[in-house]
Amino acid sequence: MNDNFMKEKPAGPLLASMALPMVLSMLVNSLYNIVDSFFVARISEQAMTALSLVYPVQNLINAIAIGFGVGINSQISFYLGAKNMANANRATTHGMLFGIIHGVIITILSIPFMPAFLGMFTADRTVVSLGTQYSTIAFSFSVVIMISLSFEKIFQAVGRMKITMISLLVGCISNIILDPLLIFGIGFFPKMGIRGAALATGLGQVFTVLVYLVAYRKCPIPVKFSWKYCKLEKNLDRKLYMVGIPATLNIALPSVLISFLNQLLSTISDSYVVVLGIYYKLQTFLYLPASGIVQGMRPLVGYNYGAGERKRVRKIFGLSLGVNALIMLVGTVICFAAATPLMAMFTSNPETVRLGSSALKIISIGFIPSALSVTASGALEGLGKGTQSLAISMLRYIIVIIPAAYILCFFAGAGAVWNAFWIGEAATAVFVFFYSLPKVLGAE
Repeated sequence: MNDNFMKEKPAGPLLASMALPMVLSMLVNSLYNIVDSFFVARISEQAMTALSLVYPVQNLINAIAIGFGVGINSQISFYLGAKNMANANRATTHGMLFGIIHGVIITILSIPFMPAFLGMFTADRTVVSLGTQYSTIAFSFSVVIMISLSFEKIFQAVGRMKITMISLLVGCISNIILDPLLIFGIGFFPKMGIRGAALATGLGQVFTVLVYLVAYRKCPIPVKFSWKYCKLEKNLDRKLYMVGIPATLNIALPSVLISFLNQLLSTISDSYVVVLGIYYKLQTFLYLPASGIVQGMRPLVGYNYGAGERKRVRKIFGLSLGVNALIMLVGTVICFAAATPLMAMFTSNPETVRLGSSALKIISIGFIPSALSVTASGALEGLGKGTQSLAISMLRYIIVIIPAAYILCFFAGAGAVWNAFWIGEAATAVFVFFYSLPKVLGAE
């Protein structure tokens, strides 16, 4: 139960022990995303289009769960570092309760909204119908998603990364197994088509929560849920949301960007919409492992910041940045070398493959500079500086890339839109280097 290892263990091995389980689970999650799209693409290109159009709302729901979980994680790790166990337990209890409330509200609001949302981007009634079928089932599990991700951030905050890894692996592997069984009706399973993909996703989340519940009972952690901590604490709850809301927006902003690009590209050709959807599936192989590094780093910088170990905060950040830069370099090389076969995994349309191959090479130019933004944003969240982290995401996903995409599309055609990605990443990296990096390195 001693959590001093986050302050005393050498920084390199410590980061590895915290981050590697998360990187592994993120890679499996990436594989699930690819496998899910692979099987849906076997239904029809319309089904793949529907999945691409649902993705922004699905990402928004996950963003709320993960973002508020980051707020929970930040406060627990800070109070553990400061040896304030009462507030650490309050943050744990309040975080889970608020997460459940968020899930109920999202379920009520999201499902009726989807047909109108899908109709904004396509006139194809089959696509709208498929998207509605998928989202109705997937979004019915919103409360489960909130509980799962709250547990994830709580276990991460106390350094129990292996439990988090096992829970995520159980959920992802369950999804991978159930996808073909429920989509195509293999054996005694019903043939559900795109609804089967949604149900497999939801059941995977249920299995993840069950693992966390067993782990909480059998593998005690330093923080506890208790009714005695349920009373509202204005200052603590405000801190949960001061980090959680910007973190949610950080993750939700890509949904705004994707919705904008879907609307922009759908006026030209549905093939461009499919390309965008495929890209966002492929990029998870890079950004989810990078997220694993950030998830391992975040409680460490929060704990050491709370303990007054500023030099250690800087060292952990530097190590995390180096690893993420290496991940992005590998991703850039792969995208340039294998763009065509990567796109051909998801569509047999030669024109879509051609457009997608070109797009993937252009977008990948921005991968390496994005390592600085991703790592700095996560470190700022760990330090409780949610607003500064949000500023980075606003630049990456809204302020630079959206105007650039519109201008490029208007003056140079749809094929030039993809340049907006690397332009946005490069501009954000410059901002981070001169403005955000001093705040992290100084742990102000």
